[in-house]
Amino acid sequence: MIYALSIVLVYMVLAALYESWTSPAAVVLVVPIALVGVLLAQMSRGYDNNIYTQVGLVLMIALASKNAILIVEFARDLHLRDGLSITEAAVEATRRRFRPIVMTSFAFILGVVPLMVATGAGAASQQAIGTVVFGGMMASTLLAIPFVPVFFVALEGMSERMRKGRARRPAAHGEPGPPSLRRPPADRHARPRARCRSAISRPANLHLSLEQRSELGSQNGPSRPFAFASYPCASAAAR
Repeated sequence: MIYALSIVLVYMVLAALYESWTSPAAVVLVVPIALVGVLLAQMSRGYDNNIYTQVGLVLMIALASKNAILIVEFARDLHLRDGLSITEAAVEATRRRFRPIVMTSFAFILGVVPLMVATGAGAASQQAIGTVVFGGMMASTLLAIPFVPVFFVALEGMSERMRKGRARRPAAHGEPGPPSLRRPPADRHARPRARCRSAISRPANLHLSLEQRSELGSQNGPSRPFAFASYPCASAAAR
């Protein structure tokens, strides 16, 4: 039960940091591969599953996730920020992060070797923890790292396909899509206003002579010397 809670806690924390449900899965899926090394190391030395072994297993969940996080985080930056494809980002992230991961992992592995060969008081507990961490880190470094880009490409590709499918579904059913895909509503008054500006700037009766203007003014009354209808968009603007 404690192992399941540890994995769920790691997944939820990574999901909050990445703001995604698929990228943390690429990290958590590496943990079972590291546990293979733990079982092989325990069987090779004939140790049982005691309390110190269980403490080492919980420690291995964090250490195995740490190596995968270094690759997944860099691959996400290459894909989202630099515009590389998912496959190219995964390969480039693995190539750039492989050396730092190997250096830190083997430094940790060599650091627990004295625990594996400890003698004296408390030697059994030290040997149990050292064996678990040694086997788990070996498997996490040599077996799990090649699977991290595979998990990342598979899960991120599935996430993008689902995202594109959700974006196309509203348009296929005649429903309004996401705000980024909607066109702004057309302004019904844009073109009449443009015509009104052009008409007002160039009155229609400007070319009339003085006599024709006086005659037109007498027909419309003394208070309106010019015909209101002579402006094509004046009536439309008034409405």
